Amino acid sequence: MMIPPEERLDTLPPGVPDLTLGWEALAWAAKYLKHPNGIRAGLPWVYTERQARFVLWFYAIDENGKWLFYNSFRRLAKGSGKSPFAAALALTELLAPVRLDRFDPQVPGACIGKPVAMPWVQIAAVSEKQTDNTMRHVRAMANKKAAPRLHRDYDIDPGKTQINIVPEGKLEVITSSAMTQEGAEATFIVGDELEHWTPGNGGTKLYSTLADNLAKSGSRMLGTLNAWEPGLGTVGESTFQAWCLQENGKSKNDRHILMDIRQAPLDTNLADAISLRTGLEFVYQDCPWVDVDTIITRVWSPEASPDDSKRKYLNWPTAAANAWVDPNDVALMARRETIVAEGEEIVMFFDGSLSRDTTALVGCRVSDGYVFLIGSWDPGNSHNTAGTVDVEAVDARVDKAFARYDVKAFFADVREWESFTKVTWPARYKDRLQLWASPGGKQPEPIAWDMRGKLFDFTQACELTEREIIEHAFTHDGHPVLTAHMRNCRRAENRYGISVKKESPSSAKKIDAAVCVIGARMVRRLYLEHAAHHMPKHSGRAVFL
Repeated sequence: MMIPPEERLDTLPPGVPDLTLGWEALAWAAKYLKHPNGIRAGLPWVYTERQARFVLWFYAIDENGKWLFYNSFRRLAKGSGKSPFAAALALTELLAPVRLDRFDPQVPGACIGKPVAMPWVQIAAVSEKQTDNTMRHVRAMANKKAAPRLHRDYDIDPGKTQINIVPEGKLEVITSSAMTQEGAEATFIVGDELEHWTPGNGGTKLYSTLADNLAKSGSRMLGTLNAWEPGLGTVGESTFQAWCLQENGKSKNDRHILMDIRQAPLDTNLADAISLRTGLEFVYQDCPWVDVDTIITRVWSPEASPDDSKRKYLNWPTAAANAWVDPNDVALMARRETIVAEGEEIVMFFDGSLSRDTTALVGCRVSDGYVFLIGSWDPGNSHNTAGTVDVEAVDARVDKAFARYDVKAFFADVREWESFTKVTWPARYKDRLQLWASPGGKQPEPIAWDMRGKLFDFTQACELTEREIIEHAFTHDGHPVLTAHMRNCRRAENRYGISVKKESPSSAKKIDAAVCVIGARMVRRLYLEHAAHHMPKHSGRAVFL
């Protein structure tokens, strides 16, 4: 099973593309640029292995000469060299032959390039301070004393916030409001520190305007960022979510986002010296200038926030303040290689919606509590979609589950699926169930478990499952839908305790599969107690363990 994109430790495509202008970019930088500082100060510019691979993929094209990637982002740990890399690429876009002139199978990458016509390169951020580091490297690389060959071959005029070239080209810093950037015909943009671009500081509006400007000419952006603080609505988080949709096959674009992430293994322990060092050495493998010992000293400083250390140095977006569970706990519980064999005893929980929300069916193996997604049906990515769930497909999947497994109990929420939960499915399966959903009362129900009247029971199930996740008391199949929905859950306090909810009623970040995980774990507890006490299947009221 595919590893969910959120859990991948390295997202840069392997190998190198067949068709790319990247070799032109690498050669040009080595010829004209020098390292402005650090352990390589004054030496000809040489990209690290990972940086060079990114350049090759960034400039990859198809057989029609179209870019393979319409947008690109580098989310790397603090100190990974994002700013000097962005400065080098900005100067490359300003001056180098990085637009296709013709194909030539005799040269590396099979492409011959030409300079960008009327280049307009922008270094963008929501404040001038945020552009300082990248622009400082641009000025140092373009300095006449440091780069005499650059000035000999190109007519450039470097200034503090702008570099002009003849004829009709420029590189500039932009930090003004989004409205003043409307219509600019930029040919390349560096979006600096996207983890700080929020709705409150105008960053999301600025990003939208810049993206629209680039789209007019087919130009592109390089976004740089550290891991973000979840829940702030940053551009860094939203662009990552767009990439996750792409990786999960839910994007309509045939061109893709290039995402470069290198994050520490999810079991890295800040408090354990060996674990922390191993995690940091993985993150900074391509950064010979980084002193891991210094970073460990910083992480262990009494004034250092663990969440800040995780974001800055392990490159993990930490959990939102009101998150139901830690995403890393969810990831570490995944056992994708596990198979639930035909005929095994399971219980199931169903949460259905005909539109808007996801319909999900989750199983839980009786023997060890292993949780797995049996099926999910999403009417669309937007919460307000007009799409509807394929009812026949859902019904067929339920029937297939009963044919494959020995289903001991099956609880299903009633809302929008009353005819199935109270009539169709009980008529087929009630005689096979060892535990009924609502065994008592005037009208016992084999399957229907109406959540609208089960707030106490469900809240207790949420709290027990939360505790089990913290303790890693069970495992799951790691399905991308199941793990994403668990990450999306937010804590919801009511008079009985802590339940779960979406981040907002209209949010497209759905949680229905997580509700089914909670429900399936609950049903297993009830079934185990039922089996232990040999209760008649139609009498009594089961209680939680």
